[in-house]
Parts: sequence; C-alpha cells; structure tokens
Amino acid sequence: MAEIPEMVKINRIVRENSDTRTFFFGEKMEITPGQFLMVWVPGLGEKPFSVSYMGEETGITVFRRGKFTERLFSMKKGDIIGVRGPYGNGFGIKDNACVVGGGCGIAPLGPLIEKLDDPLVIIGAKSSDGLIFSKRFAGAKIATDDGSSGFHGFTTDLLEKVIRNRRFGMVYACGPEIMMKRVFDMCEENGTECQVSLERYVKCGFGICGHCDIDGFMICKDGPVFCSYQLRQMKSFGSRAKLKSGKKVSVAEYAGWRCR
Repeated sequence: MAEIPEMVKINRIVRENSDTRTFFFGEKMEITPGQFLMVWVPGLGEKPFSVSYMGEETGITVFRRGKFTERLFSMKKGDIIGVRGPYGNGFGIKDNACVVGGGCGIAPLGPLIEKLDDPLVIIGAKSSDGLIFSKRFAGAKIATDDGSSGFHGFTTDLLEKVIRNRRFGMVYACGPEIMMKRVFDMCEENGTECQVSLERYVKCGFGICGHCDIDGFMICKDGPVFCSYQLRQMKSFGSRAKLKSGKKVSVAEYAGWRCR
C-alpha cells in the first residue's frame, strides 16, 4: 500500500451515462472488492473512489458532481493521474447472495458480483437514463423510480418482494444511505446478515485525521464495508453525517452537499 501517489496513465474511458464515466488505467493491483483508492489530480488534491473493475486493468467509475470530477471528465486517454492505496476493508465473500446497488452505488459492487457464485443482482436508478452496469450484468433485476425500465419503484421495494420468497445467506448493498438503512432494517427483520459500503467525507484515507468517523468507526480504516454487527452500533447510520467543515447534518443534506 503506497502512501505517496503513483502516477498512472489513463488507458481508456468508457461512458456509462451522461454523468458517469469509468476510467481504466493499466495497473493490475491486489484489491479486495469494496476497497477504495485515493486519486490525485494535480492542482486539485485527492478524492476517494471505489474500485469498479479489477483484473489486468483497474477501473474507477466516476459520477460528475463537482470541480474534481469535472476535471476528471475533461481528461483524455493518455493523461496522467496519481493513485494511492488500496485502503479500507472490503466485502467478505458469501454465496447465496443478493446484491443491491442504487445509482452509482453499483460501482463498488461490480468486482464483488464477479467473485460471487450466481448472486441475485438488483440495480436501481431514478430513471433508465441513470442506469449503469445493466449491460455488464445482463441478468440483473432492474428498478427505476419512474418505471422507465424494469420494476416501477425503489430497489428496496423490489428487494422486499424478493426477500419474502427467498432466503439469502447474505445481502450486500451500496447506494444512497437512506436506501441502505432500509436494506439493513429488512435484513434485521428477516434474520439475514448484510454488508453495506458507507460513504463519508474521507480526507487522509488511512485513519489519521478522523474526519470520516461515524460513532467510533472510521470509514477509511474500519470500512467502507460494514457488517450487520457493526451497523447495529451506529446510531448515526441513516440519519446523520458530517460536512467538510465538521458540522453534523442530516444524511439528506450531506448527500446534497456532496453532489455540488
């Protein structure tokens, strides 16, 4: 694990939808699904990104939502970025699984899905235009808020229908925190273990600054993937988060700030 960014060349860029791109760089890395990288852009600093592709190439899938991602979106094949990591704890592999990804939350779940044996995959978005990885995982069940593709409703509505008729050994989830809290609650009601990938403002990436603390757990060091046992101890899960300034706000306000 490098603490100094390694400069890597962008090999190719794939357009996932109008606001989402996957950037591939030709560096094979030893990564556990669910871990993240700190990506450095000269003049703008660093941001954490989940690894969305593993293998001969490493890929990060980026949702455009501010100055940093706008700069990434302006880059082209052959441009150079800095990468350090991987950091954090990833997913534990357990078969007979259901995987639930909401919006760009499907990104860190991609490598996990490819490691699992025939999981049931649910991919959701506000509309069909916002879907990503639906072709990559062609057998996935699709849910859209507006009904423009697949099931008309939230991923959690679809999961609720599925979980009534099938017992899973594990449910994995990533997406809006309100969605993940509902997934966790359903799993608790059904006696099913779950693992979710949480997001907070990560500054250092390896547990020094403490900015990404959530009720005694640090996202960058103890997570970003947390199991049911840990989630039960997090009173802030699904309700409160900290802005860059350290101010505590609702997860809805935090999500809005992150998208600016």
